[in-house]
Amino acid sequence: MSIIERAASRLKTTAAQRPEGGSELLSAAELAAQQQPAQVQAHQQVQQPAHQQQEPLPSQPQHPLQAAPATTATAAQPAPAVRSSSAKRIEINLERLASMGFLTPGSRSLVSEQFRMIKRSLLRQAFAPREAGSKPGNLIMVTSALPDEGKTFCSINLALSIAMELDHTVLLVDADVARPSILRTFDLAEDEGAGMMNLLLDDKVDMADVLLKTNVDTLSVLPVGARHSHSSELLASQSMQLLLEEIANRYPDRIVIFDSPPLLVTSEASVLASRMGQIAVVVAAESTSQQAVKSALNQLKGCQNVSLIYNKSMAFAGSQEYGYGYGYGDRY
Repeated sequence: MSIIERAASRLKTTAAQRPEGGSELLSAAELAAQQQPAQVQAHQQVQQPAHQQQEPLPSQPQHPLQAAPATTATAAQPAPAVRSSSAKRIEINLERLASMGFLTPGSRSLVSEQFRMIKRSLLRQAFAPREAGSKPGNLIMVTSALPDEGKTFCSINLALSIAMELDHTVLLVDADVARPSILRTFDLAEDEGAGMMNLLLDDKVDMADVLLKTNVDTLSVLPVGARHSHSSELLASQSMQLLLEEIANRYPDRIVIFDSPPLLVTSEASVLASRMGQIAVVVAAESTSQQAVKSALNQLKGCQNVSLIYNKSMAFAGSQEYGYGYGYGDRY
């Protein structure tokens, strides 16, 4: 068979294999392209627009309006990080606290054991089912009838003890507007005007602006903030109610401890007590009179879940190893 005959035979065979309506002038490469799987063709169609969009990139800086959306999106992302990095942090000298008789995380002492017993009752009530109209049980106020009965000592120890729990975080609030002492006890200078009262005075102040993180990871501190001549009215205001709702409900595992003024010295304590879910009244052993305790408890009539912490008590007879200790009284 001659070369011309073989070529004619090959053309007839190729024509017979083409689909109906196909062009007889298609080359072998074009024919192969028609037979590609649909997935490969689709992939090529997706890639092509992206390839075309890359060409104008060098001219984009000349069109700031086109670059604005990307710039805005990039700037919006770091905003939470800026807020977080600006949060203040304090270092509590735990060794100093231990030398002053306070419990510290990881310690095993008489004080730590006694506050373990005290906190159990408070924690059970903090997350118990709430009746309609009842105050949040995780808002706990620590107060006393008179000054110098050890309420700040008990507030700090209670906060540190609960901070050692695996399932809870603690916010310690210095609510003694007349005589704040939380930061002073921590041997730290009082922040200039940043704290709870600032949140009540200025709705532009955010909680993150005044909250103090500590080297105890599960413990934060809210200082009292700026002094104000109408502090009682501020504590009774709607702003205070909104603040309490926020700090009580923002984190479901949070316990909030308020170091309150004494009940028989200032009016702020009674106002604050009316908004608390639990109240612990510190009574100094062999110091506070029975009449003072009764008068203090009379100011708490109508308040829910009032307990007594019997502070500075001597050891029971026959328990010489206890020395001076701390305990808690019966529920009022």
